[in-house]
Amino acid sequence: MKHAPGFVRLVDAARARVREITIADLQRMRAAGDAFVLLDVREQDEWRRGHIPGALHLGKGIIERDIEGVVPDPATQLVLYCGGGYRSALAADTLQQMGYANVLSMDGGWRAWTEAGLPIEP
Repeated sequence: MKHAPGFVRLVDAARARVREITIADLQRMRAAGDAFVLLDVREQDEWRRGHIPGALHLGKGIIERDIEGVVPDPATQLVLYCGGGYRSALAADTLQQMGYANVLSMDGGWRAWTEAGLPIEP
């Protein structure tokens, strides 16, 4: 997908402030039994078409409004993903501004996950 230059600049700035992981990193975290909350920040219709097993859905449009009710402890490790890693980087940046200290954005997102043939939930 070709993104508008202004959007790409915004995402690049956010990426400079957030920590990103790969799908392999997420798999290692799961295998090690690391404690974290996996958040899908895609739109509702994207979520309904499938998502990573164990994920919770908090779309980017509502995450700031609802995160404190879903994850009240700002020390909780959060792993965010979207379609390709752009929206999750923006959402991770915002959550850090809200005081969440352990936020990771999964680079490649849903696209990388499904292209790797990893399990999904409908």
